[in-house]
Amino acid sequence: MFGSIGGTELLIIVVIALVVFGPKRLPELGRTVGRGLNEFRRASNDLKRSLEDEIALDERSQRRTTELDDD
Repeated sequence: MFGSIGGTELLIIVVIALVVFGPKRLPELGRTVGRGLNEFRRASNDLKRSLEDEIALDERSQRRTTELDDD
């Protein structure tokens, strides 16, 4: 799930974050990071979808050109 980060390393990161940010700001920070990751995922999906649409349009255009040349 977290790549090469094990349970012990994850626990150490959480403890350090708790000490640095405090127990009151930690949930707020988690929500902010979650929203940021969600927005990034949404933007990357939109970019991927638009690139796939452009590729499909280009392929259709090339097929039409080939069909017209054959006639």
